[in-house]
Amino acid sequence: MTPTVTPLSAAPPVADWRDFVALTKPRVLTLVVFTGLCGLLAAPVSVHPVIGFTAILCIAMAAGAAGALNQWYESDIDALMKRTRARPLPAGRMARESALHFGVGLGGFSVVLMGLATNWVAAAILLVSILFYVMVYTVWLKRRTPQNIVIGGAAGAFPPMIGWAAATGDVTLLPVLLFALIFLWTPPHFWALALFVQTDYGNAGVPMLPVVAGERVTRHQIGLYTVPMAVAAIAPWPLALTGWIYGSVAVATTAIFAAMAAVVTFRTSDEGMKPEKQLFKYSILYLFILFGALVADRWVLA
Repeated sequence: MTPTVTPLSAAPPVADWRDFVALTKPRVLTLVVFTGLCGLLAAPVSVHPVIGFTAILCIAMAAGAAGALNQWYESDIDALMKRTRARPLPAGRMARESALHFGVGLGGFSVVLMGLATNWVAAAILLVSILFYVMVYTVWLKRRTPQNIVIGGAAGAFPPMIGWAAATGDVTLLPVLLFALIFLWTPPHFWALALFVQTDYGNAGVPMLPVVAGERVTRHQIGLYTVPMAVAAIAPWPLALTGWIYGSVAVATTAIFAAMAAVVTFRTSDEGMKPEKQLFKYSILYLFILFGALVADRWVLA
């Protein structure tokens, strides 16, 4: 009698270091680290370079951990979208458990290190930022409401506040305004993106605003959110929290943002998505310029 051969179960995929880097969403990480660094450098105190480097490293690790946990939870919908299907989990290059363990371990280490190296105020805000992105945005909001970006935008607004707290041990009006700026910037930024990738979101069943409410409503919302964003961006100057360097750059760059948003808002032609793509790309540059001006203002005029 021929013995029955039981096939061996498939071995779990073995990811390499590039897959773990991809889990951290490096492109998103760049802006997170930059705004966190600017928050630290704009604080009215001197920070030892080693302490400053450690604080920024912790912000980077925390953001990477949040990105990894986001991809762990959303691997099913990532597989349905063209722009995300090549990520390590939907592409089958990594086991989901590996992403989970990596995200939890990296996040926990970043919070503890931040507390020990700087202060526990910064560590507490860092922890809140991770939990907000994972639990509030990823788990609770993203698949349930078109307001996912509006509320979830708070997760990406924490870095300058964390950087400031790492340097000073407290939070004052300026970092709160920086938080408000990024929070209000997020909807126009992501809805501009959503307008030209809405098919992806629709295929994945993600209720982004263009999918559930249409392009016209989304365009109007971009215009509406640009107004308070502009106020938050310029407010530090008349409130005497910054000097003329930041103020002049804020006025000029925000005027450009508002003009581009107006084109998207009042556009009636549905042919192509060039204005939306231009607004999306400029919105990223806008934050880099604005936060760079904040640091220049602090160090030149101090």
